[in-house]
Amino acid sequence: MKIIVVIPARYGSSRFAGKVLAKETGKYLVQHTYERALCAKSVDQALIATDDERVMAACAEFGAACVMTSADHQSGTDRIAEAVADVDVDIVVNLQADEPEIDSDYIDRVAGLLVDHPEASMATLLAPFETADEVTNPNIVKCITDINGRAIYFSRSVIPYDRQSGGVGEVGSYKRHLGIYAYRKDFLMKYTSLESSFLEQAEKLEQLRAIENGYTILTAMVEKAWDGVDTEEQYQAFVKRMTK
Repeated sequence: MKIIVVIPARYGSSRFAGKVLAKETGKYLVQHTYERALCAKSVDQALIATDDERVMAACAEFGAACVMTSADHQSGTDRIAEAVADVDVDIVVNLQADEPEIDSDYIDRVAGLLVDHPEASMATLLAPFETADEVTNPNIVKCITDINGRAIYFSRSVIPYDRQSGGVGEVGSYKRHLGIYAYRKDFLMKYTSLESSFLEQAEKLEQLRAIENGYTILTAMVEKAWDGVDTEEQYQAFVKRMTK
């Protein structure tokens, strides 16, 4: 079974423009992420999908496979679908370009969910919360699952709502969603052709389109979350960790 990691790397970013090419560590941010993808044991290929010639040029510098995609895509998933449309592959892993510290084992874990469970179309990872403040933070997505690890719902709100505790119960009862996905290629092509759903638009969470259309998203818990890089402040914290 062929597995490919695709890293959507859009140059524009509302909170940190050009962040994928930030290079204070001596390597581009997207380069760090690409190298983590190559460390995953189950991955046959890693590919960067961009919309900007500057990213293409940077990828050529460090020898990464990179393809140019349309600048009109509304999401990284749409960009990935274009990038793999003519690629012979079974499972596609969606890894965000701003995840330079992801544990490569987690990439194997999410791809392995689809290898081991042929009934699932899509998979993602969850992690424990550390504090109640994280649970109530709308920028951190929560997930509830059934007893077999199939996602029931994702939300920016506190789910489940603990009525007895007035909202947030025991922190260990909550599951934090991590922004990495695996798709079967045939499902990915179908998924990106579906109309944006009501739940997706309400929560601003793309994965709800799959649930609302009746598809299974399989999940697995990992030991801990990792920090992505959304802002210049987060990037500077990353630089400090890398240069210690």
